[in-house]
Amino acid sequence: MNKPTVQDIFLRFYPAYIEKYSPSPEQAKVSRNIMNCKTGAYGANVSICEDCGTVQIHYNSCRNRCCSMCQAVPKEMWMDARREDVLDAPYFHLVFTVPDILNPVIYSNQKQLYDTLYHAASATISELAADPKHLGASAGYICILHTWGSEMNFHPHIHTILLGGGLTQKNEWKDNGTEFFLPIQIISKVFRGKYMEELKNLWETGQLKFHGTAEKYRNHYAFKELLNACYSTEWIPYCKKAFNGAQSVIDYLGKYTHRIAISNHRIICMDEETVTFSVKDYRNKGQWKELTLSGIEFIRRFLMHVPPKRFVRIRHYGLLCSRSKRKKLTLCRNLLGCRKYISELHGKGMPEILKHLYDVNVCMCKACGGKLGKPQLRIPQRC
Repeated sequence: MNKPTVQDIFLRFYPAYIEKYSPSPEQAKVSRNIMNCKTGAYGANVSICEDCGTVQIHYNSCRNRCCSMCQAVPKEMWMDARREDVLDAPYFHLVFTVPDILNPVIYSNQKQLYDTLYHAASATISELAADPKHLGASAGYICILHTWGSEMNFHPHIHTILLGGGLTQKNEWKDNGTEFFLPIQIISKVFRGKYMEELKNLWETGQLKFHGTAEKYRNHYAFKELLNACYSTEWIPYCKKAFNGAQSVIDYLGKYTHRIAISNHRIICMDEETVTFSVKDYRNKGQWKELTLSGIEFIRRFLMHVPPKRFVRIRHYGLLCSRSKRKKLTLCRNLLGCRKYISELHGKGMPEILKHLYDVNVCMCKACGGKLGKPQLRIPQRC
């Protein structure tokens, strides 16, 4: 099959996958949602044209954040809401990563050690930004967790969109122009120190679990060797050059906020046993190439990136913290002399949102162009 979807792959290979592996309850739920999305399993909205009597059926989606068919509208709505948080000022893209040798321990303790990534990244930025040697102000930033590489391998890292300035204690605006205000080498050392401090605390208080390839770290000496190896390894954060303009910031955010491990457009083909998809080879200047995996291995890799239940992947800090955001951003706009960007979708119903985003009129009959009656919800009988 050419250009299959993630749903097609799960429908074909998931029965074989569960014969070999035991998914967690959250992974099993995601799998069910993906296979049943827009099939009628979650009900349908039935509309009848008032002019010609044509019946139109719209099957409901699963709305799971890991489903490739359910991200487009939530992403657009989230981006639209963020318009009101963006200033006409420089922004930077900062990525925090950890050494690969920690991956087995992180995968065995996802909730705790994903949180540790956020804690270490936010503490690093807040501490260094407040230092008068670097900025001497409180900055605003968003942190987003990704756990995958291009090949769907396990690669936990934090994407941070960082405002290139902030408010001083005297409520004055301060920035460093288009130059990034934090030295990368210092970020690396401070981030490593804060992450390792929390990791050691979790270990010493017996809060870590060790499963699978992390089993060997149950041994005290093996874990001590792991800690020593992490301290002796250089942690390499990444910073992308500044980009200006509110719309460019919004568009850039959209590339990271609602991503899943793989989107449908990257999947090339599927046969009775394998799946082929495109991957970016970062060892070869980011060139695209094809990778073929067994269908079972594709699903195993995909499900590695299902986040823990109710885990919050997008978090706001500093000037963007919800408790004080409105007051502080208003002050920043007044100091910078920039206008507030207004949400285009706020207060609109879903038919209006779809019309605005995609120029699709779901209230119009496809057969005659007449008006569809109010949709009636049909729920399938539970088995």
